[in-house]
Amino acid sequence: MNESNLLAALDDEARFHRFEDLQLRMPAVWDAMGHDLDDESVVVVPSVPPVRLTPGSGSLGQAYEERFLFLLLLLRQPKMRMIYVTSTTIDPSIIEYYLALLPGVIPSHARRRLHLISVGDLSPRALSEKLLARPKLIAEIAALIPNRAHSHLIPYSTTRLERDLALTLGIPMYGSDPRLAWLGSKTGCRRLFGEVGVPHPLGAEDLHGIDEVATAIESLMEQRPGLRQVIVKLNEGVSGSGNALVELDGVADVPPLDRRVEIEDRVRAMRMEDPEAGFDAYSARLASDGGIVEERIVGEEILSPSVQLRVLPAGTVELLSTHDQLLGGASGQSYLGCVFPADPAYAELISEPAMAIGERLAAEGVLGRFAVDFVVVRDAAGDWSAYAIELNLRKGGTTHPFLTLQFLTDGRYNAAEGRFLTPSGDEKHLVATDHLESPELRSLSIGDLFDAVALQGLHYDHSRQTGIVFHMISSITEHGRVGMTAVGDTAEEAMELYEGARRILLDDARAAGRAAPLPEPAGANDQAPRGPRRTDLHRGL
Repeated sequence: MNESNLLAALDDEARFHRFEDLQLRMPAVWDAMGHDLDDESVVVVPSVPPVRLTPGSGSLGQAYEERFLFLLLLLRQPKMRMIYVTSTTIDPSIIEYYLALLPGVIPSHARRRLHLISVGDLSPRALSEKLLARPKLIAEIAALIPNRAHSHLIPYSTTRLERDLALTLGIPMYGSDPRLAWLGSKTGCRRLFGEVGVPHPLGAEDLHGIDEVATAIESLMEQRPGLRQVIVKLNEGVSGSGNALVELDGVADVPPLDRRVEIEDRVRAMRMEDPEAGFDAYSARLASDGGIVEERIVGEEILSPSVQLRVLPAGTVELLSTHDQLLGGASGQSYLGCVFPADPAYAELISEPAMAIGERLAAEGVLGRFAVDFVVVRDAAGDWSAYAIELNLRKGGTTHPFLTLQFLTDGRYNAAEGRFLTPSGDEKHLVATDHLESPELRSLSIGDLFDAVALQGLHYDHSRQTGIVFHMISSITEHGRVGMTAVGDTAEEAMELYEGARRILLDDARAAGRAAPLPEPAGANDQAPRGPRRTDLHRGL
């Protein structure tokens, strides 16, 4: 009986027991990494959660899968083999672009050690689900693994689908047991923050339905009569897309007997962060999946940094980086990009509680990368306060820019100083976005983008260790969107490089559009974070 048939015969509990046994191999696999073994390999399956995908968005899902092509930089290890799986074929020029970034490696040699697997399916389903529906393709992937004792699976998120894929391939997964996923839900992380003693906004969790949200808001207003805004969050919302803002101005002045009705009306009028989300669909998801409501933190200045950490297979917790998140959308809750490192004024303030959360997660058995999102607020006296608001038990929007920088420079983040330093002691900064987005960019092809890289200096310079690295390249023509990471020696230089690249691409797109104008898709707009100052980026997205 092959692995697929064997797995199909097992119930969910039996699969988890087999997965626990399989994960016991992860420490030995991890320890073997970096020893230049002849039979070392990784299988990359950047499966995007289905919640991000809708009918017709398959090619954007492909771009999300390609967002992790920075992992090709692992091929600088001369014997490493990589199997990278996507929904459809990656444009060869994109692969050439990434391989050309490899320091000290002949691209053709790295290409021979890279196996690109296309499922040939752009339907709006998770990549892992598509793979599991094709046992023959999984068998082909397994045949490319030289030694299962020296291989592991690198997923984007860790659900039962990725667990089953790891079991079918017979290799451990660098990621958490899916049974721990509840810790990363909005309800789970609020409870965790409370148990660890980390400050977090006033709120209520484990709410199912609009009535429970209204009741919770009533209770919050009793505790804090001056409450003016609250945020409703779906338990499984991603990048702010499951959030909605409820305005409460004037509710406290309504007579007590009429206040409940007024709160219900305000909840029904809540402003969705996702412009395509309707109230009926949102309330149905709230009823089925649950969610939370919490106060919206206010103050003289409010910013949204995050801390990225990881738990190693041995259980050690490492603080990897701090970022300032660049947010936009209807009410400024959607993730658009990041600045690294976070402002030293509050980097240490968020690092200490993040480590406390990390230690608790390690004790629960979490493995791999995760991030803790904060809101920091400065009062009139200039003092900062920090509140933990979310826990992402997966790779996220700050993962690929930071690892791109780390792989290209061999540098490390010094948490005590709040600085990223290369081995030679040079300081580095970055500005990154997944949302350089404008209808005008649809005028450009992938080739046009690479022409700009070559002809206008939009490249990464290994000698100076500064420049631009693009990602999500395949979405530029259909969706008018591309991602990029700008690396500089100072925060100002990184921002200048970022802004210069944004301006050049938009100018090229406008020139191309005048030659062959394209209709603007409904709802399209320029989402690119912009501006020369960090505070402008936070306030003006």
